[in-house]
Amino acid sequence: MVVWLRNLAMAWLLLAVTAGAAFAQSAATRSFDVVVYGSTSGGITAAVQAARMGKHVALVSPTKHVGGLSSGGLGWTDVGNPAVVGGLSREFYHGIFSFYENESAWKSGTPKDEFFAKASGQRTKAVDVPGQVMWVFEPHAAEQVFNDLLREAKVELTLNARLDLKNGVTKENNRITAMRTEDGTTYAAKIFIDATYEGDLMARAGVSYFVGREANSVYKETVNGIQAKLARKNQLPPGTDPYVVKGDPNSGLLPGVNANSGGEDGAHDPRIQAYCYRMCLTDVPANRVAVEKPAGYDEKNYELLFRVIEAGQKDGFFKLDIMPNRKTDSNNGSGISTDFIGMNYKYPEADYAERAGILAAHEQWQRGLIWSLQNHPRVPEAIRKAYAKWGLCKDEFADNNFWPYQLYIREARRMKGLATATEHELMGTAPVNRPIGMGVYAIDSHAVQRYIDETGHVRNEGDVQIKLAKPYSVDYGCIVPKADECENLIVPICLSASHVAYGSIRIEPVFMVLGQSAGTAAAIAIDRNVSVQSVPYDALHERLIADKQILAH
Repeated sequence: MVVWLRNLAMAWLLLAVTAGAAFAQSAATRSFDVVVYGSTSGGITAAVQAARMGKHVALVSPTKHVGGLSSGGLGWTDVGNPAVVGGLSREFYHGIFSFYENESAWKSGTPKDEFFAKASGQRTKAVDVPGQVMWVFEPHAAEQVFNDLLREAKVELTLNARLDLKNGVTKENNRITAMRTEDGTTYAAKIFIDATYEGDLMARAGVSYFVGREANSVYKETVNGIQAKLARKNQLPPGTDPYVVKGDPNSGLLPGVNANSGGEDGAHDPRIQAYCYRMCLTDVPANRVAVEKPAGYDEKNYELLFRVIEAGQKDGFFKLDIMPNRKTDSNNGSGISTDFIGMNYKYPEADYAERAGILAAHEQWQRGLIWSLQNHPRVPEAIRKAYAKWGLCKDEFADNNFWPYQLYIREARRMKGLATATEHELMGTAPVNRPIGMGVYAIDSHAVQRYIDETGHVRNEGDVQIKLAKPYSVDYGCIVPKADECENLIVPICLSASHVAYGSIRIEPVFMVLGQSAGTAAAIAIDRNVSVQSVPYDALHERLIADKQILAH
């Protein structure tokens, strides 16, 4: 009996020691020079740059894969003007070029030499052979290049580590001292960089931000706020009936249709532009996974689709921009397409559970869209045949049921920083005093809502597309908060910009540029022992130029 009790006591002691060690490990504090939260493309360049400048860097990823949208389906790069893409951003696209120089990367579809010579990209050729960069690529290729960059820079990467949204940030005297993830791990650092699409670290640090569309009057802009008259692209056919029973207002509105636009053009609006997944599809039978009818499919949600088809639309329901190995980057393509308009308004401020529901709803919408186009009897046979050959790819996102990892968060929170990018900087009518990178892509806002117009029919509102005459610069003040809010945080993704300006800045090459500049500023702040607001611009400028950032064009 005594022996048995002694053994039991030893077992309990061992269990206690083991549990204590496990708790200590889960609740450990890890110290770094720089902590980057968010493994988006801009988060990766921020981490790599700071590490190359000799800093001990942690990249804490809330997801299980790195690269954000660039490895999550957006392989047909929104280039704008290749001449303004420099530094690590260009290095990434050179890495893509190197990946596809290897013949083993080509398995089906257009042969390598023909693709290199003739394939198209977004406003440029897919491949710049003399410049040794490639703008069009498969998701897995991007993820490999990103992982190579992180490994070579010796960045300490932690996957699946989400910020604790309740008690995740500790501050003292306007400085973040530590961030805490859901597993209890605490990350201490001298400088923090929020490189998420959502701005969760920024928000929990008490930094001011904005969600939605400002009124034109706020920054004296002309295309901000509600925009019904400008919404001409990706529009529904004229005369589309908004009611459950055509012509009968008493039958109620179709799902996702509002009674009106919510105000005059140019007025403030808290809603945000639509999200979607950039689907990777193929018509190669050996690599094709059929899209089945999703659970919970309700054809009432696709009534607008059927009505625009009845009105004469025959194609354009999603894009089929071709990438290597006969795959696509399939983005929104028309007035009713992959954008799940009006179903993302709560996303920026939502907790993880609510966001998961929004993600699932977007996936269901898009799977249901494909299934409807391929199978529904109200879709004409010619359309069904045209779309029937497309399916998901067996060799992409295999651990996620072949579905992209990353929803296209076109816009969420936007910081209110030391400076704010607006329509005026983009148009070249206001100066930029401390440039840290350039953009040139069009002002591009997707639809925000569907509403009944003055004729009594359904229209999309908020789609604004305005080409810019020349490249513009982004000011350093746009990526740092006000000093009285936080002295050691840099925000290169949810940066300080109006809705209008963000519509151009928000492309992946620019995020990589701004991420590198954020990493540079972080390292200089540490070396000079100053706040991020006090980083001397001459030193920042000198290092950015040395690292081949493009600051003027």
